[in-house]
Amino acid sequence: MTNTASADIRITDLIAHPLTQTLPRPTVTSWGTYSEVSIVLVEIRTDAGIVGVGETLARFAPKAYAEAIETLLKPRLVGQNPTDISALWRSMRRALSGRSGGMLFEAIAGVDIALWDILGKVANMPIHRLLGGMGRTEVPCYAASVNWGDDPFMERELDRYLEKGFPRIKVKVANPVKEACRRIGHLRKRAGDDIDLCVDANWAYSLEEAVEVGRALTDNNYFWFEEPLRPEDEAGYEELHRRCATPLAAGESNYTLDQAMRLVSNRTLSYIQPDVARSGGITETRRMAEFAAAHDVQYAPHIGMSGIICETASVHLAAAMPNIKAMECETDESAFKTAITGTTPGADRQKNGMLPVPTGPGLGVEVDWDAVKRLRVQ
Repeated sequence: MTNTASADIRITDLIAHPLTQTLPRPTVTSWGTYSEVSIVLVEIRTDAGIVGVGETLARFAPKAYAEAIETLLKPRLVGQNPTDISALWRSMRRALSGRSGGMLFEAIAGVDIALWDILGKVANMPIHRLLGGMGRTEVPCYAASVNWGDDPFMERELDRYLEKGFPRIKVKVANPVKEACRRIGHLRKRAGDDIDLCVDANWAYSLEEAVEVGRALTDNNYFWFEEPLRPEDEAGYEELHRRCATPLAAGESNYTLDQAMRLVSNRTLSYIQPDVARSGGITETRRMAEFAAAHDVQYAPHIGMSGIICETASVHLAAAMPNIKAMECETDESAFKTAITGTTPGADRQKNGMLPVPTGPGLGVEVDWDAVKRLRVQ
């Protein structure tokens, strides 16, 4: 498509598809057991026949998210040029007069990803090249995750990832603290010293509990301690950074750059983990990653329990950002991945902990709309 044609393209419709699936196997964290999860797939149509797709992190009550997208955001987009992404992002943000966050920003994220998909198709380029590109054909990833459970269960989980050749693996930890510390050591012995292990606590601990778990992580050479404290406790993270030698990782709960600035700029965090389907989409996640790069903090995309659009957008960002550490790689045959686009699980696409970067225009994926219809919440 020529530049003249792209200048004239207009949004004609925006459709939010609330989707729900039963997980192939439950995800078990310190928060509990998840057997069912939801997302919203965002579809943007244009008068040029180009369709963009995005994904909103909407794990629960997806119909509420869909209604917000279609009532709050759609009127601001229809009739506009989809390639004016910055202007449209600012317009969508003004649908909320309060502080950034919540359902609306997750809704904006899905729309923003779809706009970037359209831009890539207009330019006939993959998104990672539109973002500047680093010339990467693959990006590092880690297996997510060894779920919390008893020893035999966690051993089977770990062995499964080792058999698939992952050099980096994430482990979920929870309370009680002494049991978490023991299992941290037990899994290190089982994995051996050559495998990189990290831990995700999902806000399980108080500061003093996190200090104790941090000692076990340091003693067993884990490469990061993810979300040990609730995200609002920035002072707690700073104190934990002073008392814990294991690098800290967080950021999946941030909606915008301003919410990431403090712990990145003072280098409390060694790894920033925004989720593109929550953190304002590609536009805002890129700002977070580049801000982190300017402060020598590494970027590690979060995609927990999400779909193929979130995963693919994260691959494009990982390919384009200079400070990528590794992105999360879910290993289950989730219908949000395998059915929507016919994609095989990331665990089967990765080789030695590296995921291939899409080469097609935009996101580089083709959606099976019949599968979307089957998964849609009625």
